[in-house]
Amino acid sequence: MSTPYALAHSFKMAGDDSDNTILDNASSTVRIWTDGACSNNGQSNPQGGWGAVLLSPSTGRRLKIAGRLRGHPITNNRAELTAVIEALSALKGSASVDLTTDSEYVMNGATKWRHGWKRKGWKSSSGKAVKNVDLWRQLDDLLRAHSVRFHWVRGHSGHPENELADSLAVTGSEGGEVREYDHIDAGKESNHV
Repeated sequence: MSTPYALAHSFKMAGDDSDNTILDNASSTVRIWTDGACSNNGQSNPQGGWGAVLLSPSTGRRLKIAGRLRGHPITNNRAELTAVIEALSALKGSASVDLTTDSEYVMNGATKWRHGWKRKGWKSSSGKAVKNVDLWRQLDDLLRAHSVRFHWVRGHSGHPENELADSLAVTGSEGGEVREYDHIDAGKESNHV
């Protein structure tokens, strides 16, 4: 959804009073790469984390964020969803977004399955409750606030921004919290979406 007015978007986290505006107007597109990590996925004592890289290609402003996965259960799919939720939540105001994930679960859920789940009261095609419905509802709200185009990339295939998001997710799974702004030369990010 494009906003009809000029708005300076920020990568601004809750409680962040600094002015880290990275987009000059609502016509700019933010590029986001997300990833989740979960050691011992499906086993006892899993440790999960999420990571995301947000970039304004027009200004070169970049935000790297990561954190530990909270709540229960701790799974890789929840980590992947949380990465997308945290990245979109970091945007101040409505934005046009190109979001790249290596999670087919997130990609298909957001682009193919979500609307059907909603029509069926958040039930799957088999009539069972959708797994991770709490996160899917949060993501659904954010997807109504932003115009998001999803892109899929194979994980661990050498895509620089995806590898960075993966590294951030691993940091989060190890208990690290990251919120780091920096600047890269426009066009320095990979040509892959």
